[in-house]
Amino acid sequence: MTKADIISEISTKTGIEKVDVQETVEAFFKVIKTSMIGGENVYVRGFGSFVVKKRAQKTARNISKNTAIIIPEHFVPSFKPAKVFVDKVKSNSKKINVEA
Repeated sequence: MTKADIISEISTKTGIEKVDVQETVEAFFKVIKTSMIGGENVYVRGFGSFVVKKRAQKTARNISKNTAIIIPEHFVPSFKPAKVFVDKVKSNSKKINVEA
């Protein structure tokens, strides 16, 4: 499902025009991105948490040049689903036919 599909479905279910729904969805994503860039986590009860994780400094190897590279510590965005959400997906997993 794409963002356009989500916007269409919300518009159909609520009766709100697609343009208004699109602005709302874009604003939602912008608030989440801005908060996470600022180092702030975002918690949505019943859905999950958008958290900023710290990756420690590590040493990697460039095998073509046979040299060591130091990757500095950095932060990455992450999503952790809520337990309720995970349980619902697990209970429906028997009904879902996923083709690999």
